[in-house]
Amino acid sequence: MLDPCSFLFITLDSCRYDTFRDARVPNLKSVGDLHAAVAPGYFTYSSHQAMFVGFTPGVFARPEPYVNPRHGKFFRMVGPVPWRPDDFMVLEGANIIHGLKRLGYLTLGTGAVSWFDPRTETGRVLTRDFHRFFYPGNTYSLPQQMDWALRQLRAASDRRVFLFMNIGETHIPYYHQGAPWKLEDNPCVGMEPARNDAARCRRQQTACLEFADAQLKEILESFRGASILVCADHGDAWGEDGLWAHGFHHPKVLEVPLLFRLGQSPAPPHAVPRPFWRRVRSRLQRMLRGGTGEPQPPATEP
Repeated sequence: MLDPCSFLFITLDSCRYDTFRDARVPNLKSVGDLHAAVAPGYFTYSSHQAMFVGFTPGVFARPEPYVNPRHGKFFRMVGPVPWRPDDFMVLEGANIIHGLKRLGYLTLGTGAVSWFDPRTETGRVLTRDFHRFFYPGNTYSLPQQMDWALRQLRAASDRRVFLFMNIGETHIPYYHQGAPWKLEDNPCVGMEPARNDAARCRRQQTACLEFADAQLKEILESFRGASILVCADHGDAWGEDGLWAHGFHHPKVLEVPLLFRLGQSPAPPHAVPRPFWRRVRSRLQRMLRGGTGEPQPPATEP
């Protein structure tokens, strides 16, 4: 068991809401109530960039915090918008990884799709801030991702841990290791509609999600006493309005599953202001007294 302030953040890449709703995924569904949410982006990169600064999927018609980020966010970055009393945690830094590192977290990440490839410049943008990041080299290597993540957790002892996992099996071509179909059997080619098959898309993505659920059981159990957020970064169109795959604004691309269970917050909004605000206040006070307003060494108290 990990520190109760630890946080597990899972994105099921390209997973449609209806796939998740209808699938047999007892481990993932045990996390919390299932919500049909709207993703912050229609592509892996844009959606994760947004989520990494706190803009997670939400349900605009619901007034509950976290379900509707307008009423309370999982991760509120210090910035131009003031925090709300129902925010789960308030963080300082360029993104949530920076913010959690400043609070002493060990930040671990693993991403399956190629946008997380650290050999590319865009991949480095998404991965460079983690203490450790594992890119397996393809989109269907969840067993290897699990092995890496569990080894990292065992070595972390009683530290607070933030673990991010991007799962690629639910992404086109909807394939998992040991699947009874070939990797080349892609039923959602996108710009080649003659090769697309909605029924096979549903069957294969469902099978991949159920495979992922079984694989993730041990990780989910490790975070049983901590916080867990599960969502998709976007969905896929399977012939609706003549469209296939993702990369465009369409209701089926933006509709995603959202589940969560929250434990203990490391930085609730009612906590004593952190050094950032003390530095700002001190600088303003010096300027009012006629000083230079130049920044001083940070405060040493917590």
